[in-house]
Amino acid sequence: MDSPHGAAVTAGNLGLKGPRGWAFRGLDVEARPGSLVAIEGPSGSGRTCLLLALTGRMRPTEGHAEVGGLRLPRKMAAVRRVCALGPVPGVSELDPAFTVAEHLRERALLQRRYGGSLRALLRPRAERIATAQERIDTALAAAGLDPATLPKAERTSVRDLERLEALRLSVALALIGGPRLLAVDDTDLKLSDSERAEAWELLRSVAAGGTTVLAVCSQAPEGALTLRTGTENDTNGNGVKSPADDTDGTKDTAGTADGTTTGKGTADAFAETGRA
Repeated sequence: MDSPHGAAVTAGNLGLKGPRGWAFRGLDVEARPGSLVAIEGPSGSGRTCLLLALTGRMRPTEGHAEVGGLRLPRKMAAVRRVCALGPVPGVSELDPAFTVAEHLRERALLQRRYGGSLRALLRPRAERIATAQERIDTALAAAGLDPATLPKAERTSVRDLERLEALRLSVALALIGGPRLLAVDDTDLKLSDSERAEAWELLRSVAAGGTTVLAVCSQAPEGALTLRTGTENDTNGNGVKSPADDTDGTKDTAGTADGTTTGKGTADAFAETGRA
């Protein structure tokens, strides 16, 4: 699989409004290709809507953004082609009844059929199979998942995976297509401290490999460019500046997000805007 070239992400006064109010508002950010960007906030603060808006899955209400030079909301379809979703509840989820092998084969088949060139489809069957396996192996290595270590190896069902193993599988599936940007929701959900550290190390590794990473979380790690959605203790929903640490290759720029909705804000925004 070709090494992906990360997509720069910029936004100015970006906002998305649902029937009950703003999911987020006033977002300004500038992240270089290959950055790790953490979207920090409590559940229901609009963080998933922000993730989906920046990946071309939800249409912003105001402002603008660019992903890999593609302007939002005008180029939403083009942005979706260069972005890949990891785990996002209700949008991109693993099927608990599928095995690891079934998920990998399905994703490789979809990539070959819809993400490849016509010339690739006309190659001999043996060559197509070898190329697909190479993509799978490369993605698994990047996600740090060795199927041989699972209870039933590749025949392990998703329902039998630990939370961190499922996260690694979702990331591997997303990387099969060689995206320029990877988006992950609920990065640190139901993880122990040690598992959380492993998850962030995984995403740092993906970013270091050249793919820009957007990751929703309840607590951002050190060194990440951080966008903070509204909290219970911040009635204005003001965001915070990114850390001065530039170790992940991001510019030392400010990112703010005005998330003024409560628990149902994300669902309301989905209802109004729909998903592309």
